Amino acid sequence: MAFSEFSPTQPVILGFDPGKDKCGLAVIGLDRQLYYHQVVPAKEAIATIETLRQRFPVSLLVMGDQTTAKRWKQQLYQELAEPLNIILVNERYSTLEARDRYWQMYPPQGLTKLLPKGMRQPPRPIDDIVAILLIERYLNRLTESAMKSEG
Repeated sequence: MAFSEFSPTQPVILGFDPGKDKCGLAVIGLDRQLYYHQVVPAKEAIATIETLRQRFPVSLLVMGDQTTAKRWKQQLYQELAEPLNIILVNERYSTLEARDRYWQMYPPQGLTKLLPKGMRQPPRPIDDIVAILLIERYLNRLTESAMKSEG
């Protein structure tokens, strides 16, 4: 588990990239500080979300809007101990973007460095990085709408 050593006092956003077999989870503060990210088996996702809610002041869950979103949203509403606001975010191209972000977060080493960027495959699932990107997309959308209302 990739926990930050700092625990936030401000509300945080939980990013959730739901999948059939595995899910990506991330916790980011409104200050865009990354506190946690991990890929978990789909059957452990809800229990992991409950654990994260005990550890962090989660104010909102941001989730991708594609394939399994509707079913997961229903399941979250039914199974979470306390209700949580869920916002769907457009996840188009998020996997491609996550691959690039993976290499920014974990620069290639050794022979991988020699491969052309488009041929590099991350050595692990990157659903957690997709969850990070979903939160960023949501925050960017908030920032853009705040800018428009000021102007």
